[in-house]
Amino acid sequence: MERSVEEWVRRWWRREAGWAGRLASVAFWPAEGLFRWGAAARNLAFDRGVLPVTPPAVPVLSVGNLTVGGTGKTPLVRWFVGALEEAGGAPAVVARGYGRDELLLHRRWHPDVPVVAHPDRARALAAAVQAGADVAVLDDGFQHRRLGRTLDVVLLAAETPFPGRRLPRGPYREGPAALARADLVIVTRKSAPPEAAEALAGAVRRRHPSVPVARAALVPGAWRALGGGPAPAPEGKAVVVTAVAEPEGVRALAARTLGRPETDVELAAFPDHHEFTEGEVREVARWGAALVVTEKDAVKLAEGPAAAALGGRRVHVLTLELVWEEGRELADAAVERMMRARAAGGSA
Repeated sequence: MERSVEEWVRRWWRREAGWAGRLASVAFWPAEGLFRWGAAARNLAFDRGVLPVTPPAVPVLSVGNLTVGGTGKTPLVRWFVGALEEAGGAPAVVARGYGRDELLLHRRWHPDVPVVAHPDRARALAAAVQAGADVAVLDDGFQHRRLGRTLDVVLLAAETPFPGRRLPRGPYREGPAALARADLVIVTRKSAPPEAAEALAGAVRRRHPSVPVARAALVPGAWRALGGGPAPAPEGKAVVVTAVAEPEGVRALAARTLGRPETDVELAAFPDHHEFTEGEVREVARWGAALVVTEKDAVKLAEGPAAAALGGRRVHVLTLELVWEEGRELADAAVERMMRARAAGGSA
């Protein structure tokens, strides 16, 4: 039931929900107006100093977005953490902790990096500093303005219409004007063609000529086993088992990677960040098809009752790699600025 509601909402946001979607758009128009007013009032309070900002103890780079997901934020956080490590920093990942999967994934990617989650990001940062961090990457921090930051990196997905409706009538938490706060905008794409990403980057530059804009693609990487080691590509029938915000996009990506029509790849979709139960895994395993999952799904399936329910079945993990298409030097400059702030002993 929860998955079907989530699917309908996303179809509604894409204006593909027919007459019911049109009716909902009219009914929720006042709610969107209230959301816009509330967000604007909150931002004005921070801009005027009415709401306090907690100065960070170490330089903080925030990776966020304007929408409620689907921009490739987790791989970008991974990239910045790795770049800060290579530059000589001791980074940490600081998050609110919406989903256990993202925290587990960061810990797998960077086993020596503190990954700290707390609704109060200032408390999470303090814990990260106690654990030895001298710089931090704030996951999904653009709207969390109470914690100060050195840099704001904002992601926009080429697959999402820009500009778009605000919550609850659309996926946007803030509108295009908010990009004036950004130090760097990165346009990402998974299934969209390069031309769509170029067009979106151009639209941002026209609205905010002073804000640097880069582009990056998330492309399929090597197939992996559930535990992280190499694995062959699945053969025969395949089913994508996933609990992410855009499951249809995962199926499309898997089909393209396998060189098959989407109709030849089945989909078992669960709500975003869903914790798989033993019964759910056993049911999917009975389908008799090769199991394909994302890295976020893999870290949850690799442990506990879900792992036992697989009964030794091979699971094929579809990985993603970040490929810079334009403006890699802008991302490098952001890392250099963080390291200068670290050397100066401050956050600016």
